[in-house]
Amino acid sequence: MKLIASLMMPAALAVFAVTSFAADAPAKPDLAKGEATYSGVCAACHGAGGNSEVPTYPVLAEQFPGYLAKQLQEFKSGKRVDAVMQGMAATLDDEGVRDVSAWLGTQKAKNGVAQNKDLAAVGASIYRGGAQDRGIAACAGCHSPNGAGVPVQFPRLAGQHQDYTVKQLSDFRGGTRTNSTVMHDEVKYLTDHEIQGLADYIAGLR
Repeated sequence: MKLIASLMMPAALAVFAVTSFAADAPAKPDLAKGEATYSGVCAACHGAGGNSEVPTYPVLAEQFPGYLAKQLQEFKSGKRVDAVMQGMAATLDDEGVRDVSAWLGTQKAKNGVAQNKDLAAVGASIYRGGAQDRGIAACAGCHSPNGAGVPVQFPRLAGQHQDYTVKQLSDFRGGTRTNSTVMHDEVKYLTDHEIQGLADYIAGLR
């Protein structure tokens, strides 16, 4: 009997481990629910398929789901402050955040356009090479040369509206947006002109 019990023990442990893993594994996003949530809660401001037509509201299409979920959770907790977005995010439970973020990641972003070649040239210099004399690193080092970003950590920037980018960089610089110490430290010595240039250059990335 001891021999039988000893032979059965590894199998029992394996079954327990598989069962525990299945129980702990996160549920897959429900894209249909995510689309429905987006249509009901988000589309009025952020546009069809996450392509906002209003320059002060960001394009969300093709953004990394993990990054979007992090921002929504930080709106909910108050770590990121915006009266409108905090109110909207408060209506979503964790599953709603997961589903709508995942759905947005499947949408195709429309290409943006740099509007001023002189401004874009200023932005290109900072984006690609930084400003070492002020300790400003190249944006491309984290957000990639084409603005594609890095999942969860560094968002996709390519094609983002100029007005929205100017507002976020200015808020990081001034300390109004406080949910990224890294971004505050990187942009605190940028001039208004450089911020405008970066925003224009980023809008034209694809």
